[in-house]
Amino acid sequence: MVTNRFSHFAAGALLSLLVACGGEKAGTTADSTGAKKMRVALLTPGPISDKSWNGIAHEGLLAIRDSLGAETSHIQTKTPAEFDENFRQYGAQGYDLVIGNGFEYQEAASRVAPSYPKTNYAITSGRVTAPNLAGLAFAFEEASYQAGMLAGAMTKTNKIGLIAGTELPPVKTSFLAFERGAKSVNPKVSIITSYIGNWDDVSAGKEQALAQIAQGVDIILQNADAAGLGVFQAAREKKILAFGTNADQNSVAPDVIIASVVIDLPKAFLMLAREVQAGTFKGRVINLGVKDDVVRLVVNPTMRDRVPATARAASDSVGAMLKAGTFTGLTDLLQGTDSAKPLPPAK
Repeated sequence: MVTNRFSHFAAGALLSLLVACGGEKAGTTADSTGAKKMRVALLTPGPISDKSWNGIAHEGLLAIRDSLGAETSHIQTKTPAEFDENFRQYGAQGYDLVIGNGFEYQEAASRVAPSYPKTNYAITSGRVTAPNLAGLAFAFEEASYQAGMLAGAMTKTNKIGLIAGTELPPVKTSFLAFERGAKSVNPKVSIITSYIGNWDDVSAGKEQALAQIAQGVDIILQNADAAGLGVFQAAREKKILAFGTNADQNSVAPDVIIASVVIDLPKAFLMLAREVQAGTFKGRVINLGVKDDVVRLVVNPTMRDRVPATARAASDSVGAMLKAGTFTGLTDLLQGTDSAKPLPPAK
C-alpha cells in the first residue's frame, strides 16, 4: 500500500510454472468426494510477518481455506511488473478468486481481468470494476476519526504525529479523518505528517518517529505495515503513545498502543469467497465500514483506564452514529473528494 513499497527488488526472480505459495502448497483441485475445490490466491505487496496490513490479509486467506475448504496460494510481489505477471499466472491456472491486497494493484487487475473471464479478481482499498473484478473499499476514515478523538483528548503537548509508508489516497483520507477527530475535541492540536518512502523498513519507521518526537509529538498514528513496528519501538523508548492500524496490534506493544484502527479482512474475504463459491459474484465496488462491523476501533484493554472517560464516551457516541448511518462529519472524504477543509461538528 505505490512504487516505493518495492524497494526490496529480487533481481532475476522468475515465476515457476506452478505458482509457489509462501509455505502453502498448491494441493489438489478436488476434495475427498471428488467435488472440485475452490481455488483462491492472494498477492501482497509486503511480508505477511508485518503484523498489520499483509498479515491480516493472509489470515483472511487462511480463513477461506479453513471455513470453505478452499485450496489457497500466496505470493509476495516485489515489483510492479509482477502484479500483471502473477494475476495472469493465476488466471491461466483457472483460479476462482485472486485478491490483490492494496490500492496499487488496481491498474494491473484492470488490464488482466478481461483476459480471464472465468477468474474473479478483487482489490482491497480499490474502486476499479469489471464484470469479474470487484473493489473492496473500506471506510477506514470512520474508525480513524474515532481514534483522533481519543488522541486529541490525551495529548499533553497538543502535537500529534502521523506516519505512513507512502502517500496513497486511502492513507491521506484516513489521516484527514484522524485530524478532524482530534480537532473536534481539542482545537489546539497541531499535526505533523511524515512518509517513510516504503512499507518494510523498520529502522526507517523508527527514525521518522524519533524525528517527530524531537519536535514535541507525544502521540503517533502509524499506518506503515512492517515499518510501523519501528514506530512502536521509538514510542516505547521515548515513553510516548501510539495507535495500531489494519490488524488489532494492541498486543504488539501493549504498553504504548492506545487502540487499533482495525479492518477485519478475514470477514471481508470470507464474504467475497462465499459469493464466488455460490456463483453470485458480481464485479462492483463493495463499501464496508463500521456499520458492517468490518472497520472498527479496538481500544487496548491495558490502556483503557488511561483514556479519559469523557473521550471514550464521545468516541463511542460517534461509533453509534456511524453504525446508524447518521454521522455526517466524513461525508466528503468517504465520497473521495480528498478535501482538507474541516466540516462543522456533526450533530
